Amino acid sequence: MKHLASLSLLTFFAALTITTAAQPKLWNGKQCTVVLTYDDALEVHLDNAIPSLDSMGFKGTFYLSAAFPGFKNRVEDWRKAARHGHELANHSLFHPCASDAPGRDWVSADYDLSHYSVRRMTDEIRVNNMVLNLLDGKTKRTFAYPCGDMTATGTSYVEAIKGDFVAARGTKSEIITNIKDIDLFNVSSYVVSNHTGEALINLVKDTMKQKGLIVFMFHGVGGGHNINVDLKAHQQLLHYLKQNEKSIQITTFIDVVEEIARYNGRK
Repeated sequence: MKHLASLSLLTFFAALTITTAAQPKLWNGKQCTVVLTYDDALEVHLDNAIPSLDSMGFKGTFYLSAAFPGFKNRVEDWRKAARHGHELANHSLFHPCASDAPGRDWVSADYDLSHYSVRRMTDEIRVNNMVLNLLDGKTKRTFAYPCGDMTATGTSYVEAIKGDFVAARGTKSEIITNIKDIDLFNVSSYVVSNHTGEALINLVKDTMKQKGLIVFMFHGVGGGHNINVDLKAHQQLLHYLKQNEKSIQITTFIDVVEEIARYNGRK
């Protein structure tokens, strides 16, 4: 009996060890994760953001609309960015937004999402995927909802695109801590608009305290868009991340959502 009890105890601890080893460590064992995303295929991303990221050894996620001048005029530069490990992600072909939301007087009638069918929206998104595939050869991709709008003529198109993407970035500004219940097709992101370097760093410090995830959403970097961050503030953030790289995971959006899926046992 004594022998059997010892054997049972050993079996229990062996099973516990295997279970513990099989559970992946969140954030690859670091204190938190920071993801740097950039919207709208702006030339300042190629001229300002990417050189800064490369100098630190960081990889960014760039949400591209192939019809925008900053994409069409710099196709080879985007291809080069992909070769250097930056994520080329989908922001739809024409970036349509709903004109019936507050402050949307600027929306063109031709690309008014409040008059799009779901079919038109998904077709344009898939064409954009084809264009990006020609640049980086990848078939797994993430999406960001233009203007954060998730409906076409009032009908959600989210379910219609789930087969085309690994995950999608939303626009709710918050530090993500609900990793177990996260909706991978509406991942929160923190909109950066004229934040100081200190303010951005404080957001990262809060993320570290909460052992969470923050996805920064940049547009202009030193100009190029009315939603902008000063070059100095952007650089201050990157320097802080570099100085604390042992505690902070800095990665792409696609890599972190795949990490979350593995951690939650979804794949």
